[in-house]
Amino acid sequence: MLLRRSEPLLLTLALAFTVAAFAALTVAPAARLMQWDSAAFSAGYMFSVVVWVGVAVAGQFVLSRRLPHHDPILFPTIMLLSGWGLALVWRLAPAFGLRQTAWLTVAALGMIAVVVAPGDLRWLRRYRYLWLVSALGLTALTLIVGINPSGGGPQLWLGVGGMFFQPSEALKLLFVVHLAAYLAEKTPLSLSPTPLRYGVLRRRGTPEKRRGEGTDVTGNVSTYLAPLLLVWALSLVLLISQRDLGTGSLIFAVFIVLLYLATGQKRYVVIGGALLIVGAAVSYFLFDVVRLRVEAWLDPFADPSGRSFQIVQSLIAVANGGLFGRGFGVGAPTVIPVVHSDFVFAAIVEEWGLLGGVAAIALLLLLVSRGLRLALLSQGNFRRLLAGGLAALLGLQSILIVGGVIKVLPLTGVTLPFLSYGGSSLLINFIIAGLLLKLSDGANQ
Repeated sequence: MLLRRSEPLLLTLALAFTVAAFAALTVAPAARLMQWDSAAFSAGYMFSVVVWVGVAVAGQFVLSRRLPHHDPILFPTIMLLSGWGLALVWRLAPAFGLRQTAWLTVAALGMIAVVVAPGDLRWLRRYRYLWLVSALGLTALTLIVGINPSGGGPQLWLGVGGMFFQPSEALKLLFVVHLAAYLAEKTPLSLSPTPLRYGVLRRRGTPEKRRGEGTDVTGNVSTYLAPLLLVWALSLVLLISQRDLGTGSLIFAVFIVLLYLATGQKRYVVIGGALLIVGAAVSYFLFDVVRLRVEAWLDPFADPSGRSFQIVQSLIAVANGGLFGRGFGVGAPTVIPVVHSDFVFAAIVEEWGLLGGVAAIALLLLLVSRGLRLALLSQGNFRRLLAGGLAALLGLQSILIVGGVIKVLPLTGVTLPFLSYGGSSLLINFIIAGLLLKLSDGANQ
């Protein structure tokens, strides 16, 4: 109860941080030139802050009335990250500042729509094939009428009235929904709240059984192996058709996590890991985009001004940040191409320092941990698998992009949730937040 009452205070702290970030942007030109009259007040900054406040107030109002028992940590954390993300977009790509602000409004409406939707998410489970087919259809449509707002590169977006949407972002979410529903149907018992208890039951050879059925918790291997191979094939198709390394890798990795959560069997993780390695090897030899990214990852300084320019500049930015950073708006992260999207973490570390980078990771980790907590507390296979899948989606996406920026992993081109520029990504992440909030209301009662 005390924690729930602290939600308005946490939102106030998030507001203070957002206002401070935009204030720092305002005085940054004066700090660079050492002349206070060079401070650049922007009406766009004020408008974004006002919109952020409106989203926070509306979200808090709806949540307090429709989901009185929701997790009080989730929404303030999301708003803190989105406020930080708005400031970062204004800093790194000012031309997209108002567009990202508009997308924040759309994203908040998407979250609220999920929160006020009737029922307990059974409609997601009931129409799981409809959601999946719709997402696959929109993704396939980009092969025919897809465009790229930047003018070059993969044409992964659909555009209407000057607004652009990337269907692969929706595909990731709806695929998790579909897989959670499928595995919940095939898993013969309600998942144990504690993995330890579940593991002990299996090791002792006393599998729990569903009332009235004789199927043990391990299920039929073909029940899980067939979709594993299918998802692996889908990942390769995405890569082949759209050169979308990030989406294909992320979908397959999330499925492996869900399969493990549903069965508790490590063999599926081993098989999935082997298929991932095989797919990566095949892609390396068949596709130039994969080969170039792997070579840039292994030895970025072999061609620092060419194909490895992004990752080299990213590493330099991270090194320049030090512990406390050069100051928000004072560094030079815009040297990195597409820094506002794929390399926003490098900009954070350069201007906010190692402490800022750790803070961003900690906030994302907090969201993932709250999602995993819901997976333990929720009742029913579908709700548990959905919470675990959504948490895995946020966590694995963050690992892929942060690992790529600091050269721990090859670059995959995914966005950093809530912080990178991207309207499609922001909308889907807020819908994920709405689903987690909806699940938390039932788990916390």
